[in-house]
Amino acid sequence: MSSDIKDDKSFEYNKEKVEEYDSEEITSVEFVKSAEEKAFLKKLNWRVLPVVFLIIFIQFCDKSALSVAAVLGIMEDANMDENQFAWLGSIFYLGFLVCQVPNSYLIQKFPVGRYLGVMLVVWGFVMAATAACNTYAQLLALRFLLGLFEGVTYPCVYIVMNTLYRRSEQSACWGFLGVGTGMGTVFGVIIAYGLYYMEGVGGFRAWRWGYIVFGILTVLIGILTFFCLIDDPHHKLLRLTEKEKEIVEERARDNCVVKVEEIKREQIREAIREPRLWLLLTANTLNCLQNGGLITFSTLLVKGLGFSSFVSILLQIPNGIAAAAFALGFVYIATRTKKITFTAVASSVVSLLGCVLMAVIPGTPKLAGFYLTWAMTGVGALIQTLVSNNVSGYTKRVFYNSMGMVAMTIGNFLGPLMMSGNQAPTYTGAMIGFSISNVGIISCLFAVYFILKRDNKRRLEHATETETDVYLDLTDKTDKNFVYKL
Repeated sequence: MSSDIKDDKSFEYNKEKVEEYDSEEITSVEFVKSAEEKAFLKKLNWRVLPVVFLIIFIQFCDKSALSVAAVLGIMEDANMDENQFAWLGSIFYLGFLVCQVPNSYLIQKFPVGRYLGVMLVVWGFVMAATAACNTYAQLLALRFLLGLFEGVTYPCVYIVMNTLYRRSEQSACWGFLGVGTGMGTVFGVIIAYGLYYMEGVGGFRAWRWGYIVFGILTVLIGILTFFCLIDDPHHKLLRLTEKEKEIVEERARDNCVVKVEEIKREQIREAIREPRLWLLLTANTLNCLQNGGLITFSTLLVKGLGFSSFVSILLQIPNGIAAAAFALGFVYIATRTKKITFTAVASSVVSLLGCVLMAVIPGTPKLAGFYLTWAMTGVGALIQTLVSNNVSGYTKRVFYNSMGMVAMTIGNFLGPLMMSGNQAPTYTGAMIGFSISNVGIISCLFAVYFILKRDNKRRLEHATETETDVYLDLTDKTDKNFVYKL
């Protein structure tokens, strides 16, 4: 049984009562936090989320700097064509992919905040070194290294959020990460606006200044992360009172996840045998085909609609605002309606509409479709919510997150390659491909919904009266009290 229900003192936890509810109604029972927990949550938010925001913000700025550099001279300086530029976008995600195997081990062996802080500093130096590149081969090598070190980011942030926040709070967490991504675009473009006027300063092209500035910012945020990222509910920076320690224990029981250093292979084997893992991975891959293609080519796409390089940069601001608004908006809807899967489907439908408009309507009106495609940020946030709400067992959760990163990486790697140079400037073929991808996402989400609903029905028929000890590190399959959130 979900701990959200067990926390509600008005709900008698016994089998007879459980049978009065079906699985969807049970997952929507409201849990009302005490005044003390509300105060603790406020403190937690103020001490955790600003640092997390900066990490996601700079990660997206660094990742998407290539898109702005495309209209600030990097292609001319490195003597590249559009197909080589596509490979620059893709090779980054190959580094991401290689990172995931060692990262799955290291994230359990080291304090997450210290580990992520070191990686931020390292990739900050790689980012700054990119400014010295003069050839396509040099750019390929450093883009690979950038992806290799940035690949630790989301798995680290996911496990921090999974550990610190209740399951019922985590959809808002993923929406917050979507805002960080969107604001990375907005503020990145504002910085790029200034860089546009630095052309020739100190003998450097504007795109080189971009890598230098973002590299320095990344190193500074890495140092902050090393010392200030709270990665454990008992972290010394929280300065817990005795009452707050009790609240933390109760929240840990709700999360169904506490950090353990032992890697439990049986939890990995359990995950591999679950159809929903592969359905969610497929949905993630298809969503990131579009993400990778549009992030890498966003400025070139807008420029291809007839705008100047300068205006094409500025028009990325609504792009970032749209990404943040879709992530927040769809997560808010999911939180209010308690319908995570159906809201994710709705988000994918909006993204599908944007891709269709990009493929079929002529000229500058395509810009409206371009902004609608960023509803994919809502899809990504809600897929992650389905994982965080429905997977317990520390090793299993880490494995799900790592496999999710692999899926995202494959999608982001292939996405830019779909934007072949012979399709420029409209890339109609890629837009048709992304439309088909959204149909695939919708199909996978419906399949996950029916699998989880069936499992809930079976579990509620054999409900137990014994509370689960979270420190046993049971998985959602072995914990007979666990109810999936749909």
